[in-house]
Amino acid sequence: MPYPTILVDADACPVKDEVVKVAERLGLVVTFVSNGGLRPSRDPMIRNVVVPKSADAADDWIVDNACANDIVVTADIPLAARAVAGGAHVLGPTGKPFTPENIGMAVAMRDLKQHLRETGESKGFNAGFTREDRSRFLGALDQMARRAMEAAKGAA
Repeated sequence: MPYPTILVDADACPVKDEVVKVAERLGLVVTFVSNGGLRPSRDPMIRNVVVPKSADAADDWIVDNACANDIVVTADIPLAARAVAGGAHVLGPTGKPFTPENIGMAVAMRDLKQHLRETGESKGFNAGFTREDRSRFLGALDQMARRAMEAAKGAA
């Protein structure tokens, strides 16, 4: 089993630089998936995939191309649920992992918040992205990537 790949839902992802930093340190390939606006990289370990500007095109590409033990970075809860179901490790940009044990609650909370916004019960403000979030993400991605690499070695 080859080493895991890191697939990033790159539209509005605040931790692209952190992903590259961890991937370079560990020798992992990164694929940024977006519907446009990605900076090209000369690094052969960094791939950019531009998908059509349709709803869920990036999500669909990631799910179709993620293998078991790959790492998906996303803040998109429905994408996280699909990736977890496919056997990928999933991490949010604040460093929160999505797992088979917690993805159901994450989906339920997302649906509840969406309902509250639609009914006017909530204004839907999201907390700002902090330096602590960035730091927590770096540590969590490093740990997740190392565990995925060990799993790949064990399966070989």
